[in-house]
Amino acid sequence: MEGHYMSGYRVFMRLLTVNGEYPGPTIDVREGDRVEVVVFNNVEHNTTIHWFVLPILLTGEWWNADTEAIESDTIRYGSGPNVSNAYTINGMPGPYYPCSNQDTFTHIVEHGKTYMLRIINAALNHELFFAVENHTLTVVEIDATYVNPFVTSAIMIAPGQTTSALVTTNTKPGTFMLAARPYVSATIPINPTTAIGFISYSTNQVPASREHGDLTFLPPMRDTAFATQFSNNLRSLDSTEHPCKVPKEVDKRLFITISLNLQDCCLNCICKGFAGKRFSASMNNQSFTRPATSILESYFKNTMDAKLINSFPERPPHPFNYTGPSTLDMKLNTEFGMRLVVVPHGTRLEFVLQDTSLVNAENHPIHVHGHNFFVVGRGFGNFEEGRDRAGFNLVDPPERNTVAVPSGGWAAIRFKADNPGMWFVHCHLETHTTWGLAMGFIVRDGPKASQQLLPPPEDLPPC
Repeated sequence: MEGHYMSGYRVFMRLLTVNGEYPGPTIDVREGDRVEVVVFNNVEHNTTIHWFVLPILLTGEWWNADTEAIESDTIRYGSGPNVSNAYTINGMPGPYYPCSNQDTFTHIVEHGKTYMLRIINAALNHELFFAVENHTLTVVEIDATYVNPFVTSAIMIAPGQTTSALVTTNTKPGTFMLAARPYVSATIPINPTTAIGFISYSTNQVPASREHGDLTFLPPMRDTAFATQFSNNLRSLDSTEHPCKVPKEVDKRLFITISLNLQDCCLNCICKGFAGKRFSASMNNQSFTRPATSILESYFKNTMDAKLINSFPERPPHPFNYTGPSTLDMKLNTEFGMRLVVVPHGTRLEFVLQDTSLVNAENHPIHVHGHNFFVVGRGFGNFEEGRDRAGFNLVDPPERNTVAVPSGGWAAIRFKADNPGMWFVHCHLETHTTWGLAMGFIVRDGPKASQQLLPPPEDLPPC
């Protein structure tokens, strides 16, 4: 589809064409034919194609709001995004939503077998509880690493995290709910609904709907105690075949505050964030601004601005009571830029990630690109060096790539920086990333060829 100007008339008019024609080309079919039409939209705006008489099977996401309006409102006015109005399981919201009965995920199982559920939280802005009605889950893997198996009634999973759990179909045959609902750690508007799917023993019929099911097998939405205990149960397998290689000593430590911020509104601007300001976010009061050119390519070609090298503060520039009361008379602005940490190959790093109560305390799933890490400690309140570091688990801490930093608390991670390149560290609540809750670090080349950054491919498109 493209926009064209028609000639041969006194008035020129811009209109849509299909394959350069108006009206578009005729598609000749016979009754009963299956037709697949691939549409490329070359118009600068979203466009809807409506087929009279024929029902269309939508194979994409379940949307019912104007995506451009959502983006425009957030970018222009500095407000938060619209609250999502559906959660889905394998793309299907389930019977608790005003959709058709076909919009419910179902899976047939056999009695007496054990199934592995590979679960990923693909949501943008919500941590989730997940459970199977009348069944327990045995957690065996997180973020593609084995854990010491443990049994639980439900799991808590943050955006970007993965969990593999075993479920054995050993209860009285029937049809049982798979359910996911948000874990709410902040006082913000959320969608309090639940996504439902079903497993059905092969001897049973999957119900067309089940609008009034009992959801007490799921933890309550604000059950921080359950979320904390679930995280505490995670331990590395630490076996001969899968040893736990947590660094016992470290070469470099960073203490990083995770904050939501309120920027003063610019002159003659309209800001719809809290208290008439713009929302932003930061690490150590640095709000990450994406560059116009590739950082990785600039580093490889040695064209990076030298002022960026090791310019990220290793500690908060303005210490305060991080988890104390937050008031609007506090300095809630942040600095914008792209400051980096640069370390030699093989550096053993420790990050202490401290949540703050600025604007709102909240669980933040922090993801590190390019490396797995070990979660050696976590707790509530302000991190205290002597007390909290002495309690680090350096025997069998869980290994993962995304850690949920507790609301009003902290998490400590350790890893060996042995993957050369430029790596992003960011909050996996994607709204926060767009606000700047991110930082970057560069791992320099090692002495061996296998420890050196490869050149960009010849067909790499320009940034």
